[in-house]
Amino acid sequence: MRLSRFVFLAAMFLAPFAGAGAVLAHESWLEPQQYQVESGGDLKADLKNGEKFIGSTLAYFKNNIVRFDMIMGETSVPVEGRLGNIPALATQAPAVDGLLVLVYQSTASSLKYSEWQKFMAFAEHKDFKTAEADHIAAGWPQEGFREIYTRYIKSLVGVGNGEGADVVTGMETEFVALTNPYSAAFDGTMQVQVLYQAQPRVDAQVEIFHRDPKGEVTVTTTRTDDQGVARIPVTPGSEYLLDAVVLRPYAGDKDAVWETLWAALTFKVPE
Repeated sequence: MRLSRFVFLAAMFLAPFAGAGAVLAHESWLEPQQYQVESGGDLKADLKNGEKFIGSTLAYFKNNIVRFDMIMGETSVPVEGRLGNIPALATQAPAVDGLLVLVYQSTASSLKYSEWQKFMAFAEHKDFKTAEADHIAAGWPQEGFREIYTRYIKSLVGVGNGEGADVVTGMETEFVALTNPYSAAFDGTMQVQVLYQAQPRVDAQVEIFHRDPKGEVTVTTTRTDDQGVARIPVTPGSEYLLDAVVLRPYAGDKDAVWETLWAALTFKVPE
């Protein structure tokens, strides 16, 4: 392997794990280069990490992936990529029309909080109301502590007529789209259910990143109801990233006190 290629791959591999400053409160998502494609046509999607729906494009590294699948109806196909490839997904769409669900689950990574205030800002941003009290009650240090985090990402792509339904994938936390933005019957309100360990997350915060046709991003929040469902009015021609995070005490064998599980969903509303 040429030295320049090795340096490039090493940099791309290490970028997502460059420390707390690089990933603190950052979202990760799949961003299809086209959210609507013809059956059998080219399908490409970038793996992104950043803030406010703007971020770095990450390469494909199998060691960072627990699962990477394309699902349409009852058919699931694993995504195969080449080391260091950008975009992370580059393949052909299914030969039949329908709603294609891209599913990506990362391996667990860690970050270190060197300052208590950074954790407090994160907890406030993601609406973890009892995080401070729980942390203090557990007797954990207020600096130099670690968090383990995992990404659970989905994206909706319309293939051909785009008709079809999202599926429950069994990931530990996930969004499940109850409406299909590519369907002819779509009424302009996106309904999603947030699941954690196969159960609805009641009164959970959902952060909504809305990129309009001019590329301007606005950020709002809503909450799920007693069925874990959020209803989000959307506008034609706009792209959306939804984000919901679970915070829980870490129970594994690594040197950490907290664990976060990040659910994300992207889609675009046709014009």
